[in-house]
Amino acid sequence: MTECWLDLRSAEPLVTTLCEAAVQYGFDAIVAADPADLASLPPTVTRVLMPVGHELPPGIDKADVVVVDAAIHGEPAELAERYPALRFGRYVEVVDAPSLAAACRSAKQDAVTVLRFRDPTYIPLEIVLAAAANSAGSIITVASGADDAAIHLGVLEHGPDGVMLAPASLAEAGAFVAAVRNGTADVSLVTLEVTGVTYAGMGERACVDTCSYLAPDEGILVGSRSRGLVLCVSETHPLPYMPTRPFRVNAGAVMSYTLADPDHTRYLSELRAGTTVLAVDVHGRTRLVTVGRVKIETRPLLSIDAVGPAGEPVNLILQNDWHVRILGPGGVVLNSTALRPGDQILGYISDHDRHVGYPINERCREQ
Repeated sequence: MTECWLDLRSAEPLVTTLCEAAVQYGFDAIVAADPADLASLPPTVTRVLMPVGHELPPGIDKADVVVVDAAIHGEPAELAERYPALRFGRYVEVVDAPSLAAACRSAKQDAVTVLRFRDPTYIPLEIVLAAAANSAGSIITVASGADDAAIHLGVLEHGPDGVMLAPASLAEAGAFVAAVRNGTADVSLVTLEVTGVTYAGMGERACVDTCSYLAPDEGILVGSRSRGLVLCVSETHPLPYMPTRPFRVNAGAVMSYTLADPDHTRYLSELRAGTTVLAVDVHGRTRLVTVGRVKIETRPLLSIDAVGPAGEPVNLILQNDWHVRILGPGGVVLNSTALRPGDQILGYISDHDRHVGYPINERCREQ
């Protein structure tokens, strides 16, 4: 899991408040210039000292990790010999080719490397991450905000080992943690039994074109009722009359629900370029993918009724065409127009009704 580092060095009026919030929000490390700011921290938080003067301050034994500017304080390896109880790391500001080379060397040899990149490009970070592949040390990057932190995490698909932020407020600290921890939990898929397939007339259906290649056993969950959704497969499987569209899910009628994340639904009609939707595979593993486009067109529609393991009613309305497919147990790809009562398909049953996409404990009847 990517670590969240909270930088207190420029937050003098908020030091005490941010230290308390850091524990509550689940920060992994707190960074200070004064050892006194680290003294009262609980052992669940890594205490990081980043001194600003030309000399190491007294009381550095209150830190767990000391990150130094080697040109001012000396080489981390030499300092580690003088203070064997502490871990030492190196701070590098990447501003040009020589400093980028220094960052790559540190990432390969030092226990911890903290990097700040001057220019608004992520190419130097890509280079450092590639150079340090399979190295034992940790790479921590300085982010300018929550959105910047989220981008750091996607560089070379895995990002650095941690991201550090000096927040201007408690709200920014919370948003930062949310951005870094934005992994998606698995969902528990169930087997649904088809009870009926009927022609549903004409209507608008939505094709969700994502900015990612989807796997052959991956799609999105869609349904007419928020409590019961069906796993609609991506267009990764060959068709006789058209090329595959491995980024696309021919999802369903525009009023259908889909999971935007494990806890929040959206209507297909609400999806826009730049929003996200939850991609789900047949094992229930999930990831957020970005929507690049939603194609809404008038087509003949098909209504599929099914029931869950405890008799929960499920309905999906989608385009009435043989090439529109959904997934069955074991990843079997099923042509929607070939479904018959008794067939088995994969779906998701929620414990809650929804209001504006959020789970609620309110009595709600959908039919």
